[in-house]
Amino acid sequence: MDRQAGLKILMMTPWYPTRERPAAGVFVREQAKAAGLHGQVAVLHFAGRRADIPGTCHVEQETDEALTEGVPTYRVYYRRLPVLRSSRLARLYGVVAAYRHIAGAGFRPDILHAHVYRVAHYAALLGWLHRLPVVATEHSSHFLEGRLKRGELMRARFALRRARLVLPVSSALQRAMEACGIRARFRVVPNTVDTRVFYPNLAVRGQGTKRVLAVGLLDPAHKKGIPLLLRALALVKQKRGDWCLDVVGDGAARGECEGLAVAAGLGGAVVFHGMKPRAEVADFMRRASLFVVASPVETFGAAAAEALATGTPVLATRCGGPEDFVTEEVGLLVPGGDPEALARGLDTMLDRVALLSPERIARYAAERFSLEAVGEQLRAVYASCLTEAGS
Repeated sequence: MDRQAGLKILMMTPWYPTRERPAAGVFVREQAKAAGLHGQVAVLHFAGRRADIPGTCHVEQETDEALTEGVPTYRVYYRRLPVLRSSRLARLYGVVAAYRHIAGAGFRPDILHAHVYRVAHYAALLGWLHRLPVVATEHSSHFLEGRLKRGELMRARFALRRARLVLPVSSALQRAMEACGIRARFRVVPNTVDTRVFYPNLAVRGQGTKRVLAVGLLDPAHKKGIPLLLRALALVKQKRGDWCLDVVGDGAARGECEGLAVAAGLGGAVVFHGMKPRAEVADFMRRASLFVVASPVETFGAAAAEALATGTPVLATRCGGPEDFVTEEVGLLVPGGDPEALARGLDTMLDRVALLSPERIARYAAERFSLEAVGEQLRAVYASCLTEAGS
C-alpha cells in the first residue's frame, strides 16, 4: 500500500456479480480489486427493482465472500411507489439513501467512480451534493452499436461532461463515444485480469490435435459470433483436420449453435461444455492452442485478455477492443463478419501456435492487464482528479 492508502473510493455500477449471475460485471469487481491496491474501495451495486422490500428502497451489504472477493459491496434495491410515479425518481431516492447508509457505516468516500453511463448521472448528482470528484469508466457496447435512445444519450452527455475524467476501456470505445457527441476528458484504462487465476502453463503447445477455444454467452443475438466461427471452421475442415473446438458458455441459443455445428459437419470436432466457474475457464485456456474472438462488437474483450494471460495466442475479428492489444507477437486480427477471412486466420494461426512463446505472451498480458498494472493507472487517475479538486 502506498501513500494513497487512506484514499476512499466508492464505485457505483449497475453490473456486478450476484448469486443468480456470478459472472455478471466481473470486470467491475476486478477493477475494484486493482484500485484497492492503492486505497480503500467499496462498491454500490444498483441491483434493480424488488417487490418485497419495505418502502421505496432497501440497502444491504453482500456477505458472500465468493462474490465480493474482499471488496465491501452494498446492493441497493428499489420499488416504485404511487408517490414516486417514475422508476427513475425511485432509483434516485435509493441512490441518495444508499450513500447515506454507506457513509453512516463509516465509509465516507473521497472520490466517486461510476461504471457505465446508466449510473454516471447519479454519481454526478452525488458528487455535486457532497462536493466530491467523479470519475466514470465506460464499458457499454451501446456506443459502438449506436443503440442509445435519445433520453439515454442526453443523460450520458450530461453526466460524462461533468466527470473529471472519463475512462473508456478501449480506443475504439472512446472514438464511438466521441462520435455520439460525448464531450469529456478521456483517458483509456483497460479492464484488468487477475493473474493469480489466469497464468500460463509451461507445456509445449501446437503438437498433435490443436485445441481451439471460444468463451462467451450463447445468446440469440449471437454477440460472440459463434455461428460465424462455425462457418469458418467448416471451411478450414476442407483443408485440414488437426484441430478441435471447445465452446465454454451457455445461453438461450446453445441448442441452435449445437444444431449449426452438426449441420456444418463439425459434430465430432466441436464440444459445447456449458457454463464453467472462472478457475475452470482458466484451465480451458491453459490447455488451448488458440483462443478465438469472432464477435461483431467488443468494447474491450476481457476473455481475450484472460487468454493472453494464460499464454494462449488470440485470433480476433476487428471488433473494437481487441484491436488495442492483439498484435502479431501474440496473435492475429482479421476483418469482422467474413467467414472466409476468419478461416484464413484460423489456418494461419494453427500453423503459428507452435512458434509463439506462452511465457512471452503471458508477460505481455501481465504488463498491460494485471491488477498491479491497471491499479497503477487508476492511482494516477485518482491523484490527478484530487489534485485538481484541491487547487
